[in-house]
Parts: sequence; C-alpha cells; structure tokens
Amino acid sequence: MRFLAALVIALLTVPSASAQVAPTEAELRAYAGLHAAAARGDIADIERRITAFENKEALDARHRTPLHVAVYQKQHDAARALIRLGANPNRLEIDRYDIITIAAVANDVPMLRIALEGGGDPKAVTSRYDGTALIAAAHLGHAEIVRTLIAAKAPLDHVNNLQWTALIESIVLGDGGRNHTETLRALVEAGANVNIPDGSGATPLTLARSRGYRDMVAILEQAGAK
Repeated sequence: MRFLAALVIALLTVPSASAQVAPTEAELRAYAGLHAAAARGDIADIERRITAFENKEALDARHRTPLHVAVYQKQHDAARALIRLGANPNRLEIDRYDIITIAAVANDVPMLRIALEGGGDPKAVTSRYDGTALIAAAHLGHAEIVRTLIAAKAPLDHVNNLQWTALIESIVLGDGGRNHTETLRALVEAGANVNIPDGSGATPLTLARSRGYRDMVAILEQAGAK
C-alpha cells in the first residue's frame, strides 16, 4: 500500500521535458561572459574568453554551465567548441541533469552525438529520479535517441527510484503508438530484460496487456516475456 501511495505521488511529478528547466528569456538577456556567448552560439567569443582564462565551469543560478546553456539552446557548434576547449561534459546542473540527458529529452540527436563523442557518460545516473538518459528517452518515445544510447552502451536494465526500467517507462508512460512501440522494440532487440517487474510486481507484459498495447504485447511475447 505504501508503494502504491508513493507511486501516485511520483506520477504527479514524473520526469518529462518540463522537469528540465531551460534558461528563460529573462535569464538569456541577463547572461554575460561565456554564458552569453554559449547562448548565442558565438564560437569566436567562446574561444577568446577561454583563451583569456574565463571560467569554463561558471555557474548560473540553476548551476548551469555555459555548456549546459549551449545544449539547452541547441547551439551545436558552441557545445562542440566548449568541449574541445575543456568544458566538463559530465557536470550536473541543479536538477542533476547532464548534457546527455538534456539532449535526450530534447530529442536532439546531433547534440547527443556531440556529447557522446566529447566524453559524456551514457551510464551516468541523473535527475532526482536516479534515472538515466536512456530511461528519459524511453519515457518520451524518442526511438532514435534510444538506439543511439544503446549503441553507446547505456545500461539497458537500470532501475530508477520509481522502480521502473527504460522498458517499463516506454509502456507505462507511453501511449502505445508507433514511437513508444519502436522504442520498446529497440530495447528488446538490444537485450533488455523483459521480465524485470515494477515495484508492485507487475511485469512489462502485464503492464502492456492491461493498457491494451497489442503491438507491444506481441513484441514482448515473442521475446519470451512472462
């Protein structure tokens, strides 16, 4: 009973794109230095400031570094330049998101590749849910992001503090449509454990059946789910 009560509370605040807080317009206008250069994608200014020993890891009020800002603003070249010049690709902002998870939630495949190639850790545990970028992407049905993270050896069976894996999130937070079904298919084909239950003991197959997600049920049954 306590688990179910906790689950209800968790569902009200479940991780989503809105769980991450991108810089507001007011923050963007107020930025100076490297944060401002990153936000507008000014490579020359980034290089000039770092050459002058400006702090690459400077923090704004929400502990976003210039690199976080570049990723939130989808400034791909700026993010690449910051990483090349030594910015930490694994730094967490105030809500415990790294640039890989930010890119995953935004469904920004080019940025995700920049983060991975720049040394970002696809195995990192992020967010207040103790999840991973793979779980966040599965929740949102970002199938190409999921496949990219799988190729980068993201952990397939990590269990977050809601007692959900990426596979489970693709079901319980999905809509049973094409994107979430393809996400589940990618996880199953990669070898994700199809029988890890949630905190109440319900298996992925049980969860998919209870929601009437027939395509997901077929994939799980073919993979030997119980």
